[in-house]
Amino acid sequence: MADISAPKSLGTLRARLATPWTLTFGLLALVALLDPGNAAPVGQFALGAFLRTLPYIIAAVLMIAYLKSAGADAVIAQAFKGRERRMIVAAALLGGLAPFCSCQVIPFIAGLLALGTPVSAVMAFWLSSPLIDPPTLLITAAALGWPFAIAKAVSAVALGLFGGFITLGLMRSGAFADPLRNWRPSGCCSAPKPGATRPIWKIWQDSARRQTFGTEMRVNALFLVKWLALAYVIEALMVHYVPADMIARVVGGDGLGPIALSALVGMPAYLNSYVAPPLLAGLTQQGMSMGAALAFMVAGAVSSIPAMIAVYSLVKRPVFGLYLGLGLTGAILSGLVFQALV
Repeated sequence: MADISAPKSLGTLRARLATPWTLTFGLLALVALLDPGNAAPVGQFALGAFLRTLPYIIAAVLMIAYLKSAGADAVIAQAFKGRERRMIVAAALLGGLAPFCSCQVIPFIAGLLALGTPVSAVMAFWLSSPLIDPPTLLITAAALGWPFAIAKAVSAVALGLFGGFITLGLMRSGAFADPLRNWRPSGCCSAPKPGATRPIWKIWQDSARRQTFGTEMRVNALFLVKWLALAYVIEALMVHYVPADMIARVVGGDGLGPIALSALVGMPAYLNSYVAPPLLAGLTQQGMSMGAALAFMVAGAVSSIPAMIAVYSLVKRPVFGLYLGLGLTGAILSGLVFQALV
């Protein structure tokens, strides 16, 4: 009989080592080992950037915990009622307020689709929700400034409107007559049924909601701290070791080329909405244009693995292809408009 314990143990060990904390301290250790003279400057840069963001992290953690414990996600369901055009507008506007993660979007959207919600309104929500939410807005503002954060929020709504009305036009011309897969719940995480509950904002009056607040606060604090620590270490490494002239040559300048290239690179390279702002802050310091940075962020958020899974698991390939095409096109247009303004 073959001995399979060693490969299993090796896989478990690899999984335990491949964590944000391991990467963070491993990168700092490599700098100390290979370039001792730069170890202190790199560490000081990363720590200073993290401390400057700390007030935003605290605000983001408290906001996420409060929205979750109050049941604010029930408000989102109200966007999917009424006439189709109104639904598209409401879904695009409220997509950035969704307090649940991409895998929680799957059962939520599946319920909406089962109730007959038009794919055009769902597309508007799908395109806007990965881009921005209140905590992400704070993290983005801390790393790249409020003008960039506001531009990202405006891009999220504009992309949702753009995608929703494009989908509406295509459906009225006969496209996507049967857009849905045979979906079954995976049980990875849960979300409330659309419109099943109302939010209760006075969470301190309910012990269960107070407990949810504490749990969400701890979980999200750990999530944000570990990923942002890694992000700021990588930003410090980029600032110290990546030649500024190379970045400026590739994704600097005002033309279509750098912005389109950044959008294409952002689709496979994006990590998540909390890690991306510090990384882009480092790239902009090295010469990346602000329009290219916004295109990278928009395209990357739409094509991140959780966001794509949320779409691909529910709809057939033509709708999924439309989702990616709208995301890439919207990212390039957002970058061009923002670059022209700044």
